[in-house]
Amino acid sequence: MVDLSKQGMPLDFLQREHYQSPRRVFSQTGSDWQRRVDFNRMREDRLQRAKDMMEKHDMDAIIMFKGENIRYTCSVYQGNWKNNIFIRYAVHCRGAKTPVLFETAGSDYECARIDAPWLEGNIRPAITWKWSETAEQMMVNRMVDSVIEVLKEGGVALDGRIGIDIMDFQAYSAFTEKGVNLVNAWPAMSEARVIKTPEEIECLKISSTIGDTCMWKIRHEWLKPGIRECDLTAWVNNLLYEEGFDFVYDIIVASGGNTSPYRRWHTDKMIRDGDLIIVDINAIGPGGYFVDYVRCFKCGGDWTKKEKALYREVYDSMYAGLAELKPGKTTQDVASKFPVYADDKYGTVTLQQFAHSIGLDLYEGMWISRAYSLDYPVEIKENMYFAIETFAGHPGLPQTVRLEENVLVGPDGPIIFTGMQHYDDCIKDSPYFDFSHKSRGEGRYE
Repeated sequence: MVDLSKQGMPLDFLQREHYQSPRRVFSQTGSDWQRRVDFNRMREDRLQRAKDMMEKHDMDAIIMFKGENIRYTCSVYQGNWKNNIFIRYAVHCRGAKTPVLFETAGSDYECARIDAPWLEGNIRPAITWKWSETAEQMMVNRMVDSVIEVLKEGGVALDGRIGIDIMDFQAYSAFTEKGVNLVNAWPAMSEARVIKTPEEIECLKISSTIGDTCMWKIRHEWLKPGIRECDLTAWVNNLLYEEGFDFVYDIIVASGGNTSPYRRWHTDKMIRDGDLIIVDINAIGPGGYFVDYVRCFKCGGDWTKKEKALYREVYDSMYAGLAELKPGKTTQDVASKFPVYADDKYGTVTLQQFAHSIGLDLYEGMWISRAYSLDYPVEIKENMYFAIETFAGHPGLPQTVRLEENVLVGPDGPIIFTGMQHYDDCIKDSPYFDFSHKSRGEGRYE
């Protein structure tokens, strides 16, 4: 990126780097007159980060089966269905210019050769061992042989440190029986992916912006008594695909009594006047990057005093943790702001009060939870990107509230990319009211 400040151009008015500003959104399409998302740069930056982590974690090569890791390093995508079912893989040897992609044979293989010239022909047919019945052992051995061939071509000794991200037991056994020394590559790939590049951040911004469109449509056009939860689900799905999303992972619509306890799927329940409606959008945007985003709406009428109190409780809880997403802070600082929740007694992660990194994956890199973050803190770094979510789940409530924001860790603190407004009547007295507007780059702050 060109540093205009070094060319004598004053940039004080910009306040933030372009890619960090929620009010400065590129188009996802290219142009000859404006620098937009540079996908070539994104490919190069992502691969370089993976290479850097291989060096840091002292791995001679890395074998990848997880679809998002393959996309991160190889920049290939052929639909969500084949992402994580062990039918394709990639191998990157330390010092190699590009990984070797093993793509499923047939049209998928031919499409990859056409679509991914940056791999410079390093595309081979994958040996698929899963579901091959009595031939599974033979096929898994052939798959391992195909990987060993790449390792030898790259000058990597089988007794070196060969990273692998995820696999099944049969594959693990086949590698070890052939003398391949496997080490855990998951921490290296997580560390690479949790820090987002400028192009990744721009793609995340685009995804959250389209998510805003869905939430606005629900609040101002679609939501009315008599429609069903499944109607909202269908309309959100349709709009996202119209906007070029890769894949709609999950849309949760829960209304009225389905909000307490929180039902994480839609039904054909009709929405009644006075119902609260929780909508959770989980979808992969046009550049491959997720939006994970929750709002709570009211169908008709004014919010009751009790409903306002629940909304305020959730909002304050979320923003108390969100405000701690600053470089140099830790996951302990964030988790300490989450309220003690009834599920804490189980000593595990409650999906009601936590934060998680998102990117090419819905859950990648880092989770923040009272289950462990209080005692095992991890440093928060600039250009991490989180979904942070909270819930008011008191027993016996007829209905309740849930919220979630998508947040970039900027150089000076959190920058919120999900822009759909909250109900001001519910939060106007919150100590985080001005803070939430500032972190979105609204008004005088931008």
